[in-house]
Amino acid sequence: MAYRTTEARQDRDLELRERILDCALARVAAGGFAALTMQGLAEDVGIATGSLYRHFRGKGELAAEVFARASQHEVDMLGQALRAPGSVAARLTAGLEQFAARAWHSRRLAFALIAEPVDPEVDEQRLRYREAYAGLFAELLEEGVQVGVLRQQPIPLSAACLVGAIAEALVGPLSPPARAARESGRPSLELADVSQALVTFCLRAVGAHLPTEEQ
Repeated sequence: MAYRTTEARQDRDLELRERILDCALARVAAGGFAALTMQGLAEDVGIATGSLYRHFRGKGELAAEVFARASQHEVDMLGQALRAPGSVAARLTAGLEQFAARAWHSRRLAFALIAEPVDPEVDEQRLRYREAYAGLFAELLEEGVQVGVLRQQPIPLSAACLVGAIAEALVGPLSPPARAARESGRPSLELADVSQALVTFCLRAVGAHLPTEEQ
């Protein structure tokens, strides 16, 4: 009987931990990591603040797990696009366009993941997931070189450059000042402009034809 009780408690703890992470991600999506406070999160979940520390040693560990959860979803989505049927250039285009669109429609979360100042634990995750994105691009670039549609190049470096280009292209339009400009009705970049420029730059950088140029 004691074992059955322990198993039930473990299930409840796991369920509570998942609810904490869901609420934490919602906070980050609404206001960035700056909005992720232990007291505010405890109120969202409906538990005492001290109860959070049964599941996470501190805010840094919690924020790192929230970052990892959100980033892994983006890595998975990008992987699906880059590994889908089609030419190398078309798949790269689709992956870039999809990534930009997802960032555009969840701007606070995207900015938090890409550039918001964060705890050291989150910075470690940020580097880890940049490597994961680069790994996906490297896989596609390797295929493109092998089939002769991309020029010979240092693939790991080129893949890292693509990740950097994406971050730099998006961080400005996603930033708080840009968001404030849009909300006030001032002229600002649109998704189509950013996406087209990003796609053109990245395809040219790796020696690919634009989809409209493919035979």
